[in-house]
Amino acid sequence: MLADRSVRRLVLARFISRVGGEAAFFVGIWGKAAFTLQATPGELAMVMGALGVASLIGASFAGVLIDRFDPRRVLLWGEIFFIPSVLAMVFADTIPWLVVTTFLLGLVGAPVFTAISSFAPFLTEDHDELARINGLIEAGAWAAFVLGPAAGAIIAGTVGVDGIFVLDAVTSAIGAALVFGVTIRPTVRDRETGSGWKELREGFSYAYLHDRLRFYIWLGSSVWLLFGFFSALEPLFFRDVVGVEVETLGWVNSIFGLGLVAGTWVSGRIPARLRTARTLTVLVGLNALGVVAYVGTGRLPVVMTAGVVWGVIIGTMVPLHRTLIQVNTPEPLVGRIMGVNHMHSEVGHLIPLTFAPALAAAFGVQATMLGSGLVVALAAILFWPGASRLDRTRDVAVPAPEIPDPEEEPRSVGH
Repeated sequence: MLADRSVRRLVLARFISRVGGEAAFFVGIWGKAAFTLQATPGELAMVMGALGVASLIGASFAGVLIDRFDPRRVLLWGEIFFIPSVLAMVFADTIPWLVVTTFLLGLVGAPVFTAISSFAPFLTEDHDELARINGLIEAGAWAAFVLGPAAGAIIAGTVGVDGIFVLDAVTSAIGAALVFGVTIRPTVRDRETGSGWKELREGFSYAYLHDRLRFYIWLGSSVWLLFGFFSALEPLFFRDVVGVEVETLGWVNSIFGLGLVAGTWVSGRIPARLRTARTLTVLVGLNALGVVAYVGTGRLPVVMTAGVVWGVIIGTMVPLHRTLIQVNTPEPLVGRIMGVNHMHSEVGHLIPLTFAPALAAAFGVQATMLGSGLVVALAAILFWPGASRLDRTRDVAVPAPEIPDPEEEPRSVGH
């Protein structure tokens, strides 16, 4: 009962906080850069690059903090520090200032994301419950994906884009208050802690030497390569190809969020025998079809319909990906392994920012975004043999009280 109450508070906190967060990203930052400040593809890539680099730095230390303390404290203080950072966005009236304030936002926002992604194992040891809780947490986030961009669209059309950042500060404050009442279960921790750098290296070492974790982390990174293209170009696609106003960014992403919520419902009901590497690989590959449907025409009704379908794919994939990583991670390393995963996502997100503007200038925004779908299609093909091998060697779950040798399979593995 206590665990259920904590899950409810955490999901509600995730939902409320992300309402402001999704509004701030999809309409606030994107809208201010592309529509208010008339950013070029290169300038938009600079803004997104600042966010990515800062998130990479924040995630690297967040994992260590989570394993030293717990995700509840990291999440609580992350939300508190987020408030002044997002309010600074109001005063960014040039692209260089927007780059600086976006960097600060990413620096404090990454620990929040890493703490959330690490939370489920601190609430349950049961693998089926782990999948359910991850699904509920993501359902809260994706429900915010429906409401947040819509709220951002309304504020942008009435008060103005800067009002969105005030909303984000308020929702973070409410989220912090809810997290304060969350209770976590006792978990296995390292008896000795060294320097932060030593602990960080331990996390990377274990993630890279462990066959299953390495597979899931690298496979997930391919999807973030795809998202990197969209971060650099999607607002310009709506401005220059679809030909709509800034408010449409909010409405389209709200509809996209409906698919994400439906996907989390599907993910939470995947039976244990199908929570496999092959299922995840298929879902990664299906993102290529989502890209083609979403940006293939430039017609708003088609974009909106495709957004729902693609949202279902992503909404199903993300909780499954997170669960497969968590069930293969020893308790003392949960924060650091999820931090490594987050850092990989940020690197994948950053790489396309270095060349996407040049490709868009040469081939056009729409053609470049369509081509980005090849990333996940190729990843699914290349990772399929490895997925089949991992699924043939799935182990039986046996508790492991200590950190095992990275060269060996952990005794706590269930998938």
